Amino acid sequence: MAVKAEIDFQKELFEAANKMRGSVAPADYKHYVLPLIFLRYLSNKYEQSCNELEQIFAENEEMQQGFVSDSHQYRDKNVFVVPKEASWHYIMKNAKQPNIKEILDNAMKRIEEENPELTGVLPQIYQGLNLPVENVAGLIEIFSRDVFSGSSEDSIDILGRTYEYFISSFASSEGNRGGEFFTPSCIVELLVEMLEPKRGIVFDPACGSGGMFIQSGRYAPNKKSLLFYGQENVVTTVRLGKMNVLLHGINAEIRLGDSLLNDQFPELKADYVIANPPFNQKDWGADRISKSDPRLIGPVTNSNANYMWMQHFLYHLNDAGSAGFVMANGAMTTNIKEEKEVRKILVDEGYIDCVVQLPEKLFFTTGIPCCLFFLSKNRDGKNGYRARRNKILFIDARKMGKPVSRKQKALSKEEIDKIASVYRAFKYEHAKSCENIEGFCKIAKLEEVQQNDYKLTPSMYVGTEAEEEEEDIPFEQKIAELTKRLLEQFEESNKLQEKIKQNLEELMYRNGEKSNLVFKREKNE
Repeated sequence: MAVKAEIDFQKELFEAANKMRGSVAPADYKHYVLPLIFLRYLSNKYEQSCNELEQIFAENEEMQQGFVSDSHQYRDKNVFVVPKEASWHYIMKNAKQPNIKEILDNAMKRIEEENPELTGVLPQIYQGLNLPVENVAGLIEIFSRDVFSGSSEDSIDILGRTYEYFISSFASSEGNRGGEFFTPSCIVELLVEMLEPKRGIVFDPACGSGGMFIQSGRYAPNKKSLLFYGQENVVTTVRLGKMNVLLHGINAEIRLGDSLLNDQFPELKADYVIANPPFNQKDWGADRISKSDPRLIGPVTNSNANYMWMQHFLYHLNDAGSAGFVMANGAMTTNIKEEKEVRKILVDEGYIDCVVQLPEKLFFTTGIPCCLFFLSKNRDGKNGYRARRNKILFIDARKMGKPVSRKQKALSKEEIDKIASVYRAFKYEHAKSCENIEGFCKIAKLEEVQQNDYKLTPSMYVGTEAEEEEEDIPFEQKIAELTKRLLEQFEESNKLQEKIKQNLEELMYRNGEKSNLVFKREKNE
């Protein structure tokens, strides 16, 4: 009940905030709403830290003032300094002033001045916002509710989950544009459950709003055992991502730039690459990729960037790393010369570990079903992994997923666990051997894939699901039901015969009358 109540609470907040949107498009509106949640978070954290220092030095006022005003006391605890004129208390107090937009822009500016590492994260855009002052005040009032007060650590957690819920809701309301910065949570959870990032480096070169990092941090027993690096080529999305990870207590380095054409981490080798890159990018700049580019294992084509992304992911894996990413279904069977050549290399060299065929309607951006690819450099049987270099696991999950709206489905926790457990059994030496399940999963040898023209569609390999046996109904009951059904069909058949016979007789009678009339007319003539 607590989870449902929390969802209802967040939904209520989003609907209240959305009512104040006016004529501002959702795609733009999120850039005004989400920074307010982040500002409240920064203020809460700073206020909590101030209170802790005041209590520690309660008996020595001079030391208390010295420590409370020392910025290093906060930075050592990853807390950002918030000047008085940028505090939430000050903003809330002045929410109904005619210059509240100016106050918000100044608050963002002052926080950046005090914390250079936040430069470019907090937007100073409120004075140019085409929204009545009353609506801005209403937004401030929403995020001033007691549940967000800085009195407990719970308020920080609630702010983080609210931010995440708002990102999801804005993505849903934006349709196609929403997918540019957000991957549905069930897909993120599935990727993370299959990759199992517990320690080491996590890299997402198409990180959007940082959802892969958040879920990876939740999965790891200690999120501090993970280092996060990301790249994104849209400035406003970089802001969303940086705010999101900080709200969840994750210190991720996210850089701006086109990952394929301007790799910001050329030397990075990761334990895990996890991503949802843009699908089917055309005219992406293949001519700008040097033939000596160290990422290349095969050719590139300007007609599609899918296989350039794959080469990018593979390059950034360390010697035992694994990559899991979302890909358009066409990548499994494409016959574009350059793409097929790279696909053959990935198969022949033993890099493709697993392919999962997903159900349709999981994404905001498209109703077309997509798939998951997993590449790995730990398929040689070392470090606790099973030797599987000459095998590929195929999983057909098209029949999974439950409707959450008319246009969208979501994978359940049980379905995510089922898929992930099969993959774990496939890759770990200590695990129970993975078994082929007709219609769901199969371990195929490379020779079989090669004979199928290197096509990687799971449904080609897993076969057809066996029909479920009928329930164990007593023989007498089954015979009685069949007899009843047969007698009903006989009765219906007799009725149809009588109807057909009657129609024929009527037809013959009409034809007979017509013949008599013709005969009489000819006789008179």
